[in-house]
Amino acid sequence: MKYIAGVLLAITIFLSACSKKQDDVKLTAYSTEAFAYGMGDSSEVDGTTQVKGFQQDQKNGFYSATLSYDIDLITPKGDTLKSISSRVVDKRQKEKMSDTQLDAQFDLGPSYKKGKYKLIYRITDKLSGNTAVASADFDLGD
Repeated sequence: MKYIAGVLLAITIFLSACSKKQDDVKLTAYSTEAFAYGMGDSSEVDGTTQVKGFQQDQKNGFYSATLSYDIDLITPKGDTLKSISSRVVDKRQKEKMSDTQLDAQFDLGPSYKKGKYKLIYRITDKLSGNTAVASADFDLGD
């Protein structure tokens, strides 16, 4: 009887150590960049970030994930402009995704003055509900 209990305990420990729960994976954003380009009286802002740790569904031979993000902008004066750009991205491919890139592009009119700005990605994995935040600084008007 002792032998059976020991074997069952060893099997339980082995199985729990080998299993990886989705809850253990953390949504992470990294390599975030932002740039501004002069376009006459206005400026175009381009941002990008890499995301990993998002949940994926597998159906009919494809993996899919849905990520949404809002872009906040912090001005040189420290004001925060919430959701200056928003997007929902559906990713679908035949192989499981290790990461994906999220891009943002928006215009800032002539009322935005020269200076240092900060772009903030607020990202949500729609399947798991997990969130991540990433930011990058950029100069406007140089």
